Parts: sequence; structure tokens; C-alpha cells
Amino acid sequence: MTDMAHPPAAPAKRRARLGLLRRLNLSTWIGLVIVVALVLAAIFAPWLTEYSPSKQNILHQLSPPGDGHLLGTDQYGRDIWARLLYGARYSLTIGIFAIVVAMIVGTFLGMIAGFLGGRTDIVLMQVMDVILAFPALILGLALVALIGATMGNIIIAIAFTATPAFARIARAGVMTQRDREYAQACRALGFSGPRILFRHIMPAILPEVMVMSSLWMATAVRTEASLAFIGLGLAPPTPTWGGMVREGYDNILSSFHLALAPSIAILLLVLAFNLIGDGLRDVVDPRLKDAS
Repeated sequence: MTDMAHPPAAPAKRRARLGLLRRLNLSTWIGLVIVVALVLAAIFAPWLTEYSPSKQNILHQLSPPGDGHLLGTDQYGRDIWARLLYGARYSLTIGIFAIVVAMIVGTFLGMIAGFLGGRTDIVLMQVMDVILAFPALILGLALVALIGATMGNIIIAIAFTATPAFARIARAGVMTQRDREYAQACRALGFSGPRILFRHIMPAILPEVMVMSSLWMATAVRTEASLAFIGLGLAPPTPTWGGMVREGYDNILSSFHLALAPSIAILLLVLAFNLIGDGLRDVVDPRLKDAS
């Protein structure tokens, strides 16, 4: 029989999720809508355009918007709208996967450093400090130039530059939580170190890590676009937003729409991730919202 004094946990969890959704402000919802819209546009790109992103048509090169092409064509006669939709796949994939990798690796290293302390903490954090000493774009540029400009390598390079940020925030969270009463009670009960760290402490620091991940996704998108702009992105004719901006730069005076469309797309995606990150930060720590 079900104990009537203790209602099922599912309704309580459902109420907690609804409470979290209610605390999200309008700007966060705007950011979520933008990201979801871009993801859907990337997924359903073949149904949103009849043109191929790589098919050239010299007879229609540099066509203005509206002349049979929603956003016009580039110097090779390729449809800008099609390249924008298919380019979203690469920008989103690189940005999201790079930060997921950085979040997993950085959080793990930061948790180990914060929980064990001592020499392990010193060595790991000194390595992270050395990586942080280099600007993310410069370090990413050097890594991509060294290992090659493939999608996997670009993801690894961007993830490498973002890992120290997650390691530092995870370390700080673990050092705050490891001496609290619940952690001491777990030690008194004989729980192992890994169980205390990953089962009890990790859930307490995950909200801050998730906020960091949403903010760093904006940085990852900017870094990928910057690498593509300087020629270290995916090789043509693969459509990427940064590469489209670079190609449009050569014709900026006569056909400014070539660079304008992908620039606006990058701006919207970066803005959306920042809005989501700010909203999640306010939910995780309302004191920051009150202080601002």
C-alpha cells in the first residue's frame, strides 16, 4: 500500500519544474525562441529552400534580394538563403558540441581538483591558468592551424580553450560544498569519495555549470565564425556563417547583403545564448538579479 503521509515524488518534481519555468524572465524566453527557431531552420533546411547551398549559377551571380532568391546570390550565383540555412547546421553543431565537450572535461577536472586538493589541485589549476593566459581566439587559431581545419578538429580546439573556465567554476563549487554538513554526514556514514563527489556534490554545482555553458556557447559561435573569417574554418564550398561573411567582405561596397545576412544570423545566435545565460543565472542565484 502507498503511504498516504508521503505523496509520490513525481508531482513534487513536476511542480518544481513548473516553478523553474515561471521564474524565467521574458528575455530568456526570447533567447530560447530564437535558438529553437534556428535549430528548426537548420533541421528542415531542405524544406525551406529549393536551392542547393553549393550549386553555382554564374548567370545569376550577385543577384539582389527578391530576384528569384529571397536574400539574393553571391559572386558564384549560390543562393544566400540556402547557404544561411545549411550554414546554421555547422555553426550550431560546432558551438554546441564544443561546449558540451568542454563542460564534461572541465567540470570533471575541476571537481577532482577541488575535492582532492593538495598537489593535484595545484598541478591541474596551474595547467588551466596557463591555458587561460592565451586569448581564446589566438589559442584556437594556433590549434586549428596545427591539427587541421576539419569539423572535429575545430570542435576540439574550441573545447580546449573553454575547458579552463568550467574547471575553475567546478573547483570553486566543490570547495564550497565539500565541507558542508551533508558532505560531512556522508563521510561519517562511510560513503566513498567518488560517491560523495559525483552523487551528492555534483548536483549542487551543476546549475552554475549549466549557466556557464549557455554563456560559453555564444563565445564558441563567435570563435568559429572568426576562424572561418580568417580562412581557418571548414573548407569551401561548405557553407559556414563566418565563411559567408568573409566572402561577402570582398564585395561589401557593391553587394553588402552578402555579408549582412550571415552577420545578422551570428548576432541573433550570440544574443540568444547570452539572453538564456543571463536568465538562468538569475534563476540559479536571485541575489545577482537583485544586486543589478
